[in-house]
Amino acid sequence: MSLGRREFLQLLAAASAAGMALDQRSALAAEAGASERLYDVPAFGNVSFLHFTDCHAQLLPVHFREPSVNIGVGAAAGKPPHLVGEQLLKAFDIARGSARAHAFTYLDFDEAARTYGRAGGFAHLATLIKRLRASRPQALLLDGGDTWQGSATSLWTKGQDMIEAGKLLGVDIMTGHWEFTYGAQRVQEVVEKDYKGRIAFLAQNVRTTDFGDPVFPSHQLRTMNGVPVAIIGQAFPYTPIANPRYFVPDWTFGIQDENLQKTVDEVRAKGAKAVVLLSHNGMDVDLKLASRVSGIDAILGGHTHDGVPEPQVVQNRAGKTLVTNAGSNGKFLAVLDLDVRDGSVQGFRYRLLPVFSNLLPADREMQALIDRVRAPHQPRLAETLAVTEGLLYRRGNFNGSWDQLIIDALLAVKGAEIAFSPGFRWGTTLLPGQPITREAMMDQLAITYPTTTVTEMSGETIKVVLEDVCDNLFNPDPYYQQGGDMVRVGGLEYTCTPGEKAGARISAMRLNGKPIEAAKTYKVAGWAPVAEGAKGEPIWDVVETYLRDRKVVAPRRLNRPTLVGVDGNPGLGPNG
Repeated sequence: MSLGRREFLQLLAAASAAGMALDQRSALAAEAGASERLYDVPAFGNVSFLHFTDCHAQLLPVHFREPSVNIGVGAAAGKPPHLVGEQLLKAFDIARGSARAHAFTYLDFDEAARTYGRAGGFAHLATLIKRLRASRPQALLLDGGDTWQGSATSLWTKGQDMIEAGKLLGVDIMTGHWEFTYGAQRVQEVVEKDYKGRIAFLAQNVRTTDFGDPVFPSHQLRTMNGVPVAIIGQAFPYTPIANPRYFVPDWTFGIQDENLQKTVDEVRAKGAKAVVLLSHNGMDVDLKLASRVSGIDAILGGHTHDGVPEPQVVQNRAGKTLVTNAGSNGKFLAVLDLDVRDGSVQGFRYRLLPVFSNLLPADREMQALIDRVRAPHQPRLAETLAVTEGLLYRRGNFNGSWDQLIIDALLAVKGAEIAFSPGFRWGTTLLPGQPITREAMMDQLAITYPTTTVTEMSGETIKVVLEDVCDNLFNPDPYYQQGGDMVRVGGLEYTCTPGEKAGARISAMRLNGKPIEAAKTYKVAGWAPVAEGAKGEPIWDVVETYLRDRKVVAPRRLNRPTLVGVDGNPGLGPNG
């Protein structure tokens, strides 16, 4: 019997869905002592924090490709987190082809993923946390937020699957961002019932719109090995702008670094000898904040999904602050050990550990919980909609192949000339030959405002939209950045000059080879509107229709802009 390419890919998908590895090599699992070497982190000092962030509701191990495009502008150009590929390996002395190179970069992703396996998964993360806590019994586990959102099961349970997993994992303190897209009432319900007496939800920068009263505690004081320490929470400052305002109509956010300084001064006055900020600002914002707010020893950061192997040390008027960012999707667990003596931090050790699932046995209790919360949804999750011939990934400043698939679906199903898709940084990766199950599709789409829209939009408005989002990404002042990537664009071609001033970064817009006319209207499809009252079918219905019609999805041709002025930028890979 001879098989065509389509039939062969469908067989591969069936094998993968049944749990068979597409490549039987497992360099890590087969290498004696690999786990011990990677996860041997001797205790240091007397104060310890374990930190994960932006897991986006991924209970199971996943593949997640790091970006090949993460351009820094202004003072951020060429500095972490704006390093990709070989430039990142060189900066942090990581060997090409190693397990750590696979964890931190996009290089040789398909081959490396089949070699080293999946990363993350709460059952494997639980095992690592228990191993580290054995030598650090008083260590605090901090969750940087974006935990309740990003998967089908989290959406269908309003985050309850992740809430239960977080409690079992032993999270001590968390802050938030996408949690707020379930609405203020849901967040308060969880904090007051599920988390009461177990997990402290901190956010110094969330206040009521009427009287400016704090919605959540700003900080918590703890004692570790006799050392008083303070943990301050910082929720995502642009929540009502980046996400629908109507979810949190009575709350204000913002960076609020003046209030943060007051909080730092307050906890220092109460005797805290070490102060840590659990932040969901994004790394560029944290780097600027660390230069403006003094008295913080370390910022354990998230939001921008930057897996940065080592802390960046920022000088401020009263000393130095360590700034970190711990990646996403459960791929990493950060370990920060502080030596606190004579009333201050005298030294530190920091490791950002990749969580390789084939090196860490699944914790039985956590695996049982995961199996239980997934069981009612398993038939829907496992249904195969199509098979992918190419690598499907999202992360990067401009269109990834998953984004391109979503855009292509909008164009085809909605009959639009142009399509926009948000520059979200969450969403798992599929390897060539793997099935596109409903679960894999929902990893890209699972939000509480999934409405699709079709709008008649003028050429002038299209440019305004692109310029506005581009400024959110490339404004040289981090306080004006919101931490997402550029809106994904289909149908329309354009040129982008990241280093230009606001309003002048987008040019040469063309549709089907013809220049976009400012006064002409175009049919534009999109999804995830932040304005209230939008009507339309959910995006997952559109993408599912597209996938079922095709059965096999060919490699995507990425509709990326022509970039100007970024030659040699270390945040741009050779094929970026």
